[in-house]
Parts: sequence; C-alpha cells; structure tokens
Amino acid sequence: MTLEQLRIFVTVAELLNMRATAERLHLSQPAVSAAIAALEERHATRLFHRIGRGLELNEAGRAFLPAARSVLAKAAEAVQVLDDLSGLVRGELRIAASQTVATYWLPGFLTRFAARYPSVRLDLRVSNTAQAAIAVMDGEADLGFVEGRIDKAFSLHKQPVGGDDFRLYAAPGHPLAGHPVEREELLRTHWVLREEGSGTRDHLAHCLKSIFQIELTDLDIRLVLPSNEAVLEGVASGGLISAVSDLAAASRVRAGLVEALDCRLEKRTFHMLRHRERPLSSAAQALVDML
Repeated sequence: MTLEQLRIFVTVAELLNMRATAERLHLSQPAVSAAIAALEERHATRLFHRIGRGLELNEAGRAFLPAARSVLAKAAEAVQVLDDLSGLVRGELRIAASQTVATYWLPGFLTRFAARYPSVRLDLRVSNTAQAAIAVMDGEADLGFVEGRIDKAFSLHKQPVGGDDFRLYAAPGHPLAGHPVEREELLRTHWVLREEGSGTRDHLAHCLKSIFQIELTDLDIRLVLPSNEAVLEGVASGGLISAVSDLAAASRVRAGLVEALDCRLEKRTFHMLRHRERPLSSAAQALVDML
C-alpha cells in the first residue's frame, strides 16, 4: 500500500468518479483505475460498488476511509516538519473556504500571498461552512475560512478575520420593495434559500429568530439552491426573496436586477479555523500573519 494509492482512494471516495479524480489529481484515468484495482486486489477487499457507470462506497470502503485520511494527514504533517526545518516558506497550503468568503473576500489575500511566496502551492477547495469545518477537523485542510456559525467543533480554534453586511433581496417591483418589511409579510412571502450547512442559510436563521422570532420552518420556502449566484438568479426572476451577503449581491444591484429590502439584519463575521492540536506549517503561519 502506497501513499499515492491512499491519495487516489480518498479522492475517488469523495468524488465517486474515476474521471473527475484523474482531473483533480492530474493523472490519467487508467492510472486511477489501476491504483484502486491494485489496492483492492492486494488486500482481497472490494472498496466500491460498481453500479452501471457509477460508484458508491461499500461498507469496507466506508470503514477504511477515515484511516486512509488519517495516514495522509500524518504524512502531510511530516512533510511540513521538513519544510519548516529548512527555514523556507514552501510546500503546499490547503485551504477550505465557504462560498461567500472564497468568492468575494479571500482572493485578494491569496493573490498577494502567491506573489510573496511563489514556492508555496495553494490548494483552495470551495464548499459550504459545515464542509469546510469538517475538512479542517479531518486534516484535509490546514486552514478554513467560513461565514457561518461553528458552535460545537471543540477541536477547532476559531478567530474573527473579517465580515460583511447581510440583507434581504428581491426583484425590483416586488410587493415587499419600497417600504419597511413587517414580520407578517416575511411569513406570507415566498422564499428561495441556500442549502442546509451553508453559512448564508445559518445566518438568516439566526437573524429571523433573534429579530422576528421566526423559525425557518415557519417560512414558505419554494426553492433551495446550492450557491449564492443561483439564489440571486432565482430572486431576479421575480416572486421570490432571499437573504445574501451584500458582497454577493453587489453586481446584480448595480445592474438593476435585484434590490435590497428595507429590513434590518445583523452583520456577519468571517472566521478563520485551524485545528487546536495540529501545528501550523510555515506557509500557513505566513498566511495567518498576512491576514
């Protein structure tokens, strides 16, 4: 069993697609298939169900996945130790970030970091807040940047690093536009929301409960979509309202496609996440210092 086989197995387990794994790891598809086949044959254990052209982890694969991730995380820590002992900021910096942070806030910092430390390879994976936190906890990311609340992740250290304004948006001419929005109007209108686990959805739930004593289950949710851009497209199409970051909505506001409603919501804080027990590499510490 090699580290390369483990790396390929973990990526296939995440993507459940040989071709997508090959593209992510910059390998050929036959090389990916051969690595999985060799791993299974060497240990006489199937790790995936082959269903048509699709894959899914079987019971053995699900049991093996945490151990494989742990070994890769330990190997990455060993590489970091050698890099740090050399006194140079180099190697790989793995970052997991939720959508708003990754799209509108973090790129400027990463651009300056890349210019200052050209020997560091940056690996940014964009997901929602819950997925980014799990990546840091599991050792798949060195740092996480999220806009959502992380309440029960005791293994994570959470540090404020920025923030944004957060508002309700609708298409121009929507019945709620042009006047202060009342609680009963929020209950009667139709909503499009982000998916569960997203920081945007979580912050909306917090604001509605703390300001209006409204639960998400009280709303008439007509549509759930997996990105801010998709949500704003749903809003711009008319009839639905949603809550997103001002950063996400700015270009559509300038184009006259959506407008902010007169409804006070709380500002939102961006947090940086790191594991309490894993030391930061020189590269990770350099980004922290830059922030």
